Amino acid sequence: MNQHNRPQNRPQSETPPAEEVQRAIRDGGKALVDLAERVGRQVKNEGLTTNQIRNIYGIVKQMEMRMKAPQQSDTGWNWYHELMMLKPKMAYAAARASGRGAETLAKVLSVAIDEVGSDRGKFPRFVDLFEAILAYHKAAGGK
Repeated sequence: MNQHNRPQNRPQSETPPAEEVQRAIRDGGKALVDLAERVGRQVKNEGLTTNQIRNIYGIVKQMEMRMKAPQQSDTGWNWYHELMMLKPKMAYAAARASGRGAETLAKVLSVAIDEVGSDRGKFPRFVDLFEAILAYHKAAGGK
């Protein structure tokens, strides 16, 4: 992040700007990977553990599987509703967690969820962002 984007009195671990998260979902590629690397390192440094987010990640992976195999009688399944319900689940997980990492991750992923909105075609980028953040968290030494 450029220094001119961050006021001097703000901590180094500020959440990335919404525009950057939105661009990562829209464009993917380098924008997504660069954001994921920074956020992965940041949430590790803020004390996030994989246990703190395992439940949310599991829900996302289940959603991904259901979207890839819609023929399995998912006629009443509302993926958009389930995606939006991740926001309060992440807020709850962040409130229970020690450290700021879960809160930072929840903020980033909430912006990403809003960018996906009801556009089913953007959902795979959301999954990619989540997975990449977790990969960089682990690479930075996250447990």
